[in-house]
Amino acid sequence: MSHPTSRRHALRLAAGAAAAAPLATAVPPAYAADTAPAAASSRTTAGPLPVPDTWSIRPFPLDGVTLGDGVFRRKRDLMLGYARSYPADRILAVFRANAGLDTRGARPPGGWETSDGNLRGHYGGHFLTLIAQAYADTREAALKTKLDYLVGALGECQKALADHGSPKPSHPGYLAAYPETQFILLESYTTYPTIWAPYYTCHKIMRGLLDAHTLGGNQQALQIASGMGDWVHSRLGQLPAAQLERMWSIYIAGEYGGMNEVLADLYALTGRAEHLAAARCFDNTALLKACAENRDILEGRHANQHIPQFTGYLRLFDHTAQQEYSSAARNFWGMVTGSRMYSLGGTGQGEMFRARGAIAATLDDKNAETCATYNMLKLTRQLFFHQPDPAYMDYYERGLTNHILASRRDAAATDSPEVTYFVGMGPGVRREFDNTGTCCGGTGMENHTKYQDSVYFRSADGNALYVNLYLASTLRWPERGFVIEQSSDFPAEGVRTLTFREGSGRLDLRLRVPAWATAGFTITVNGVRQRAEAEPGSYLSLSRDWRPGDRVRISAPYSLRVERALDDPTVQSVFYGPVLLTAQSQETQFRVFSFYKNFTLRGDLADAIKPGGRPMYFTTHGLTLAPFYVGDEAPYHAYFKRSEPTVVFGTTDSRVPNRARGNGLTFLDVLWAQAPFATSGSFVQAVRTLADTWLSEGLFSRAERDSVVAAAVGADLRH
Repeated sequence: MSHPTSRRHALRLAAGAAAAAPLATAVPPAYAADTAPAAASSRTTAGPLPVPDTWSIRPFPLDGVTLGDGVFRRKRDLMLGYARSYPADRILAVFRANAGLDTRGARPPGGWETSDGNLRGHYGGHFLTLIAQAYADTREAALKTKLDYLVGALGECQKALADHGSPKPSHPGYLAAYPETQFILLESYTTYPTIWAPYYTCHKIMRGLLDAHTLGGNQQALQIASGMGDWVHSRLGQLPAAQLERMWSIYIAGEYGGMNEVLADLYALTGRAEHLAAARCFDNTALLKACAENRDILEGRHANQHIPQFTGYLRLFDHTAQQEYSSAARNFWGMVTGSRMYSLGGTGQGEMFRARGAIAATLDDKNAETCATYNMLKLTRQLFFHQPDPAYMDYYERGLTNHILASRRDAAATDSPEVTYFVGMGPGVRREFDNTGTCCGGTGMENHTKYQDSVYFRSADGNALYVNLYLASTLRWPERGFVIEQSSDFPAEGVRTLTFREGSGRLDLRLRVPAWATAGFTITVNGVRQRAEAEPGSYLSLSRDWRPGDRVRISAPYSLRVERALDDPTVQSVFYGPVLLTAQSQETQFRVFSFYKNFTLRGDLADAIKPGGRPMYFTTHGLTLAPFYVGDEAPYHAYFKRSEPTVVFGTTDSRVPNRARGNGLTFLDVLWAQAPFATSGSFVQAVRTLADTWLSEGLFSRAERDSVVAAAVGADLRH
């Protein structure tokens, strides 16, 4: 986390200044407990989070879906190796030291997770989530034992702080790996790096505890988290809204992660009004209001400081029905994915949101902070639960496949998560792995043990099953008696097959037709082709009585395509279906590609980009194009410079400049967007019509128009 001072490389900073008293309040507190809506039903047993009535779409439990063979499971298994091997006592060292307990000779993990680091404790929260997810996925007894050990030790730390902390916390629910000083200093507007992000750290610990409860069945974890929620309310519930607003607007020091989300989830579990009131203390009012009104004021703001806030707003909408929360989250998502998204699905330069559409202008080695994409996927998922727009899952697939899957090195490690921080999009950059103790190291541990969480969703009434992602996996749906197995080589190309192994009954099977599936999308059921219309960027429904042995085969051939940067259409990325392909080259200037001269009447990039001898690899201009999800440290180019200087058809050059309209699209861009052409005659007619348009718009002279048409007549593009 960077500028004005880099958190990415400044791993050890001086401790904060002496504690300051909270500001005096002359106005009523922002959210006292008695202002909260009626409490939800309290729950005392471990289990998943209650599903709110506002969700028309419901997820399956993490352990209800298991991964099949393939790249996703191999990456997951690498992270499972880390989860099993990394010592719990190293995670606990900073907590025990702060509580005055024996650290048992363990060293903290390092990075930002050091004995004097101002973010210490955050990594332990992520590690709890890692172990909880790993246990939910595998049901390995050793992982359950490790999870319970971690939770028990944190409970001991919480009690020790309450009994004889030095200094003693203001409330017995306090739990952190440093004294309460950072929180007190924030209330007097102390800035980073004197303090870092105390509530960010608090969120990670609380989230890990709730995951230990809901995924790992640990009841004590909920008790510890509930105490922390009580402590948060005791600190913030009496502060005026203006003070809170100023706190949350401070760069990094005011970063609170998803405190509003985790407190809303805590409220769903405990039913205690104080927890919902505490969640509402984290309203970042100015930004919330602007986004609710669809006013984009994101430029210059820290991306990952704000993304998780909006997931929290959605959870607050679930509990309060306050429309502003929902509108703000939906509009914010559009501001990021529509205007600030790099081709891999990530956002941000040096952790900051830049101007709308500033893509080509911001390419360097510090793009796309990985934990920003982690949080964008969480937000996307939550938005889909409220409104099943296929655009959400198109984005989810992009970010999961091209950023998250690509963020784990393809090598085993037991002392490091081996994940990325920034993923540069500039020419000739390399991925840097490791990131022990950093924010992306923390979310990175989580990313690779929950790949299956959005493969399938169901409708609220249980009558429809959404197949969102074509990953090899098996769904177990005990409420309906279904067991459905999906075989797939995704992200590689191939036929996907859904087989009903168990269960029978009426079900509306909703298959996502990806936006990239422009080369066709065909379905067979038990060998019989279905005549359903498949529109790219939609869901196709198959409604019938299903029986064991029923088999659905889905074919969506991949095709090559380019995507243009919003601010410079000549700066482009190349995709094969959903997969970003990067050119392997250590040059640090854009590689220049020209494709149109190779086109035949079919107008396919396959005329210029050739198979590379192994699946998903290609060659062009003497370079290898590799699927980006392969986790190595080779230098790459995610973007190239497109140069089509003159209007050329095959070997026939008209010598006329290939001029562009104001939107950046050239004559050849517009022409070949009409491909394929059935005959040479239809191609010539298309050239003639478009050349007349270019003439009328002042982009061709009469002589240039005639030269272009003559070149088309003389060209042979049939082969």
